[in-house]
This record gives sequence, structure tokens and C-alpha cells, in this order.
Amino acid sequence: MKARLPQGYGGGGAANLQQIARQAQKLQEEMDAVSTELETTEYSATAGGDAVKAIVTGKMEIKSLEIKPEVVDPEDVEMLSDLVIAAVNEALRAAVSDKSERMEKISGGLNMPGLF
Repeated sequence: MKARLPQGYGGGGAANLQQIARQAQKLQEEMDAVSTELETTEYSATAGGDAVKAIVTGKMEIKSLEIKPEVVDPEDVEMLSDLVIAAVNEALRAAVSDKSERMEKISGGLNMPGLF
């Protein structure tokens, strides 16, 4: 007895491969467009009640860092350092989260390590 595939599976040969290749190319184009858009998108976060504000880009680069003068205390440099780290890390988390969400929408939730 010969096994039968459900309708819609198999038998398509080259036509199915061409369709898959077109879909893969379209997916790659969409991912490239989103990646380009993300590179110029800015994400900001604050720490210490807005005493420190960090702005990063989708390229994971710090664009600016604003520190209010009243938070600069030569006797407590460690606190300022902690605030800067907290603001930058939060802004980077926002960038990573946004990128993941956008790519997941495009890929339909497929887990494709290394693609984005």
C-alpha cells in the first residue's frame, strides 16, 4: 500500500520551490526595510527622576546622554555612574524589544536565530 499525502502537500515540484523562493525573497526584503528603519529609530529612557536621560539608536549606539547639573556630586560619583548605566540599559532594552517585536510580526513568529 502506498502512503498518500494530504491535499496541498507534495506533487508541486519546481512550482512549489519557486513560490517558496519568492516568499523567502519577500521576507528578506521586508526584514531589510525594517532593519534600515530601526537603525534610525531613537529610544530614550531616564533614571533618577529624569536626572539622567539616555537616547540610543536601533544600531545600539548611544546618541546622547543628558545629565542634570544637580545630580553631579563629586562626593558620590558612584550614584551618577549607576544612574547613567540604568538609563542606557533601559534605552537599549527598549531598542532590542522593539526590534524583536517588529521582526516577529514579519516572520510570523518563526524563530530564525542569526537573521535579526
